[in-house]
Amino acid sequence: MTINGWLQVALYCVLLTLLIKPLGGYMTRVFAGERTLLSPAIRPLERGLYRLSGIDEAQEQYWVTYAIAMLAFTFAGFVVLYALQRLQAMLPLNPQKLDAVSPDLAFNTSVSFITNTNWQSYTPETTMSYLVQMAGLTVHNFLSAATGIALAMALIRGFSRRSAKSVGNFWVDMTRCTLYILMPICIVVGLVMVWQGVPENLSAYTDVTTLEGGKQVIAQGPVASQEVIKMLGTNGGGFFNANSAHPFENPSALTNLIQILLIFSLGAALTNVFGRMVGNQRQGWAIFAVMAVLFMAGTVTTYWAEAAGNPQFAALHVDQAASALQAGGNMEGKEVRFGIANSALFTTITTDASCGAVNNMHDSLLPIAGMVPLVNIMLGEIIFGGVGSGLYGMLLFVIVAMFVAGLMVGRTPEYLGKKLEAKEVKMAMLGILILPLSMLGFTALAAVLPIGTGATNNAGPHGFTEMLYAYVSATGNNGSAFAGLSANVPFWNDTLGLAMFVGRFLMIIPMLAIAGSLARKKIVPISAGTFPTDGGLFVGLVVGVILITGGLTFLPSLALGPIVEHLSMNAGTLFDTGN
Repeated sequence: MTINGWLQVALYCVLLTLLIKPLGGYMTRVFAGERTLLSPAIRPLERGLYRLSGIDEAQEQYWVTYAIAMLAFTFAGFVVLYALQRLQAMLPLNPQKLDAVSPDLAFNTSVSFITNTNWQSYTPETTMSYLVQMAGLTVHNFLSAATGIALAMALIRGFSRRSAKSVGNFWVDMTRCTLYILMPICIVVGLVMVWQGVPENLSAYTDVTTLEGGKQVIAQGPVASQEVIKMLGTNGGGFFNANSAHPFENPSALTNLIQILLIFSLGAALTNVFGRMVGNQRQGWAIFAVMAVLFMAGTVTTYWAEAAGNPQFAALHVDQAASALQAGGNMEGKEVRFGIANSALFTTITTDASCGAVNNMHDSLLPIAGMVPLVNIMLGEIIFGGVGSGLYGMLLFVIVAMFVAGLMVGRTPEYLGKKLEAKEVKMAMLGILILPLSMLGFTALAAVLPIGTGATNNAGPHGFTEMLYAYVSATGNNGSAFAGLSANVPFWNDTLGLAMFVGRFLMIIPMLAIAGSLARKKIVPISAGTFPTDGGLFVGLVVGVILITGGLTFLPSLALGPIVEHLSMNAGTLFDTGN
């Protein structure tokens, strides 16, 4: 670890914190329907879309209606995206003449992008045409992100409203999020990306002759427009297989900084939106503090483990080239233009959020460093998290934490003046526990079937971690991969697709039920027995509940993977590559 590395981490934290209040204030005004600087240009378009769609923006929805609208919209998006892939060979904007996508891969990819996961079992530049990339994948990067934020707004209204039957209007929330927040930022930052060298064209791939006389095909296309929303919307699916390690997606230190700021910006700002809407910004800062504590713990652990390097390289007298990758830390699988500090920071950020973009290969991380992204996703990516999903996932843990606090003092738990009764606690636990059921259940299935174990590229605990990471990433709607896994086969495409569906929608329904229940309740006045939820005690309680819940649930699986791999590495026990 170096001073320069820590200064870069500190710079990122300062810039992120400075974005929160102005962005949070702007988002609050957008969702309240108030006038903003962009209203003169966008408001006529917004009204026109409502008239065209037959939507009354003043009519709000009960939580069940809100959920049905969201599910219907998502299903329609799935059908369209699936059809685009299956008909790809007959559609325009396909200069490479790519064939239709296979049924199982089309199913996996469609579920992946409608759930904000962006898991990619394929090589994008050799599988998807420009039309599918733009009209299919990029469009759903916008819509799935807007859906997540809309859902978070529904839960926030549940806490902020008194005796209300509605939690908002899904169509209005999604439209405003797309028009006023996602699109303006993407247009501006997309131009910055083009300035930095990210391609944005519809040209065919370029055939070149290298200095050695070899032939190489250089892929290009509408990259910048997809790059920005994949980060801002915490989607993560890259135009290229190497994702943000590719110089066309992430060409410089400046673009790397912009990308990691985009990943956290909306998730962090939503904590401020929460505070503003419940009438006390300190409540939002308390939620932000919980996220920040967990974020820094992951960053420090990853940076420390990668900077230390693999102690066995020198002891085992491996070849000189491999030893060079450990000089000053573990540089295997990393871009030299980013180094260890920015790679560790990117790894932590992308798995804290439901982004999944990578600027280094997670399969090359040392065991303890590789455990950090696993834990981040296992906890439900509540550490700033996906746009919207991070906040509502965190608020489920807050409900459980306040229930625990109520048990300790013998008082009915409450949060922000709303009594938390059996229904809310049960729904919160259901939303939290559905994730490990999918993550561990599918991993157990793959671990005992030859078709599952046969897809791994490594033996021993690392191979198990590859399988575990795949289902954790899919269920957590993250989309990053540990690599080393041949997942583009029907078994993995189908089971991972199901895991993505479970992780997105079976968590959303209990959350919306909580929103509807809380919105109907009156606010109880603060009394001497009210637990303060805007200070350090609250932050510590929520962090403790999150870590205890995660530890009890996932420690056995982590012990079979990264923990035993770390102990084996230090003991000098290595595992052959292969099955």
